[in-house]
Amino acid sequence: MGEVNTSHLDPRAPLVLDTRELGRRPGSQREFTRTVPAPADLGIEVLGVREGAPVELDLRLESVMEGVLVTGKASAELGGECVRCLEPISEEIEVDFQELYVYDDARHDEGDDEESDVRRLQGDLLDLESVLRDAVVLALPFQPLCEEDCPGLCIECGARLAEDPEHSHEEPIDPRWAGLAALKNEDHPTD
Repeated sequence: MGEVNTSHLDPRAPLVLDTRELGRRPGSQREFTRTVPAPADLGIEVLGVREGAPVELDLRLESVMEGVLVTGKASAELGGECVRCLEPISEEIEVDFQELYVYDDARHDEGDDEESDVRRLQGDLLDLESVLRDAVVLALPFQPLCEEDCPGLCIECGARLAEDPEHSHEEPIDPRWAGLAALKNEDHPTD
């Protein structure tokens, strides 16, 4: 059974926002920008925002009947590696997000089990970390490339093919066929 998260948020945490100024008056809003350190695991295995790197947030908090609607934009520097050639990748990411945080004392017609994906305010505080993480991860390419047409690495020697487009090897010989190749050379010796 899903339970409402009863842990208390730390108001000093960088991604915990205080909504007290809105005062539960529908239509009241507050806009601000903030730079916060990136939380751990903000990305996927091969591409993401380094923990502690600056994340620029441009936010609007708006009081609505059910709670607080957060609309925002986040930008940060990504780092990782190309899945084909393993070269470092460094680029900017910018993501938009919007999330409703429901008042923690709001009544529901259905049980909390069925609303487990609803984000809730804890008093006047909301935690933006999971919303930011979801937005960044969903915006990342599944298989990041250094260039759209990256040729990758040579399967024989591991050379980076983008640096040497003419790269080739003499007819590669599978070790299992090496004996046959030697027999072929005995039958047709080269002069």
